[in-house]
Amino acid sequence: MRRLKSKGRVKTAPIQRGPNDLPRLPRGHYQDDAFIHWTLPTFDRATGWLTESFHARYRELMLHTSAREGLFCPAYCLMPDHIHLLWMGLRLDSDQLNGMAFFRTHLEPALAPAKFQHQAHDNVLRQPERKHNAFAKACFYIMENPVRAKLVAKPEEWKYSGAIVPGYPALHPLQPDFWEKLWRLYARFLQSDAGNIKRPPF
Repeated sequence: MRRLKSKGRVKTAPIQRGPNDLPRLPRGHYQDDAFIHWTLPTFDRATGWLTESFHARYRELMLHTSAREGLFCPAYCLMPDHIHLLWMGLRLDSDQLNGMAFFRTHLEPALAPAKFQHQAHDNVLRQPERKHNAFAKACFYIMENPVRAKLVAKPEEWKYSGAIVPGYPALHPLQPDFWEKLWRLYARFLQSDAGNIKRPPF
């Protein structure tokens, strides 16, 4: 979907929908400084694709997507039949729908013979959920998925999780000083015009 700029603002073209598409909010909620929890299930909950080489490819493509769309990923977790990730927009022209389309297109060959479901699921965070403590809880919820699934006893034991902040490959959301570093980096890289988009309430 195209983005049109005019006098520092992003005009949002409407989302084209098919009869089997998941419901989406108006496009502006996926742009600019949006915080969104994405879930990518595999078709028929297919398994067998989660390996260290897949994890490496995932991180590579997350870096490319982050660079294209101006995003931080403070938390992700690869599960045997789905993926969780959380993106933070950094620019007025950041567009997570475009980013997700790019990311899924280039990552899906690494799933073969498995495939992603038709669409990713999204949870756009509202303003109270963006506050530091609430946001940290959303990230910890993602990191604790393997524990809830009884795959490990502690989140630290799961090797298919982490964060993607370009230029900082060692950052991990389970580190004691992660949140101090993340919010400092977010303040540094958030562009001055981010947050100017006009969104309808939801």
